[in-house]
Amino acid sequence: MTGQPSRPYGTPTAPRVAVRGEAHLEVDPDLARIGITVTARGTDRGGTLSDLTHRSTAALDLVRNYGDVVERLETGTLSVSPQLTERGRLERVRAYQGHVRITAELTDFTALGELTTRLAELDLTSVDGPWWALRPDSPVHRAAHRTAVHDAVRRARAYAEALDATLVALVELSDSSLNAPVSADHGPYGAVGTEGLDGAEPPDAIHLQPARQIVTAQVEAHFVMTPPRL
Repeated sequence: MTGQPSRPYGTPTAPRVAVRGEAHLEVDPDLARIGITVTARGTDRGGTLSDLTHRSTAALDLVRNYGDVVERLETGTLSVSPQLTERGRLERVRAYQGHVRITAELTDFTALGELTTRLAELDLTSVDGPWWALRPDSPVHRAAHRTAVHDAVRRARAYAEALDATLVALVELSDSSLNAPVSADHGPYGAVGTEGLDGAEPPDAIHLQPARQIVTAQVEAHFVMTPPRL
């Protein structure tokens, strides 16, 4: 004996209602990431590399001094390349330029403003960012899922009540999307570029206002309800 064919749209005695539940949460970020680029220039390859090493070490030590508020610190690309004069027979190396890319993530945004200012005092150092983010294990992600599910139940119940019926059972629930958090202004809050302050008085710490993070979630839910009274 073959089984009964599936009835995805329910029956007159057990009708189904399908809804989408949505969540839109706006919260403060957990982390701020900045990019630090240290540069060195010179006519000698060895001297350029030595200057680059010295300056990148100074930048790394400065960030490390902030201790536990530094969530992550890592060195990315390093390059030392020759800069040539005219092409052709007269082509020759006139100088060398090198740079090191450093990435830092901080959890204290007051310290972030102070660190950014102090990095700006270093020679041939540029800072970009910050980029605000939530931790991957932030409870906000779970809260978005729960809110979307509750929204689906609320909508399904409202449809059932409009037909003078009640929900009987949940038959299917699927996560249609969970979007990565984005800043409320859809990008980094700002950027700071520096080339050293040439002995000028150090400025006050930069005040950085964290950009709110938007987390969205959507679920598709199918319920069985009692027969409506039409």
